[in-house]
Amino acid sequence: MTKKLNSKEQDSQSFAATLIEYVEVFVFAVIFVILLMTFCVRLCEVDGPSMNKTLSHGEKLIISDFFYKPQTGDIVVFHLSDSDIEYYNKPIVKRVIATEGQHVKIDYMQKLVYVSDDDIFSEDELLDESAYAYYDIGIFKEAKADKPAEIFTVPEDHLFVMGDNRNNSADSRNVHIGMVNENCVLGKALLRLSPFTVFK
Repeated sequence: MTKKLNSKEQDSQSFAATLIEYVEVFVFAVIFVILLMTFCVRLCEVDGPSMNKTLSHGEKLIISDFFYKPQTGDIVVFHLSDSDIEYYNKPIVKRVIATEGQHVKIDYMQKLVYVSDDDIFSEDELLDESAYAYYDIGIFKEAKADKPAEIFTVPEDHLFVMGDNRNNSADSRNVHIGMVNENCVLGKALLRLSPFTVFK
């Protein structure tokens, strides 16, 4: 004969079943987050002022390299390991200006940046950087009569990157960083956690 449970026993079993369900959901959520952070996304921190005023020192970014191919305009995080200055051998946040095979012309006097598929630059190859480029003294610090412009060619599997804070950024203009190998890219910035921003 089946024993009939009293109300207190039924409540106890119901609570235990509910608790087990919550524990299972929590465990699966933790496993999902671990897998997500391992294979799809990771958390990085902005270090320094080189991306002002787009990003500030200490801000946290969610980045991903899942099926990612760098494109001009993307904000990326890369990690060098062969710079002759140890300070640069760490995760660095910059903006992609050009990709492999492209040519970059920086007109320091006019604050203009061109990206071309050949070494001839036309007006329609001028980047519109009005939304992010920042010059603390109003001009490029390199702007000098004896060096009005400079041209760079991006090698295969490399990127030309610059910080949005153009006068306070060690980037592809800097011999200690130079062109960034795509294998060094940790991922593209997708989200800024605080203040919350989605990067397209």
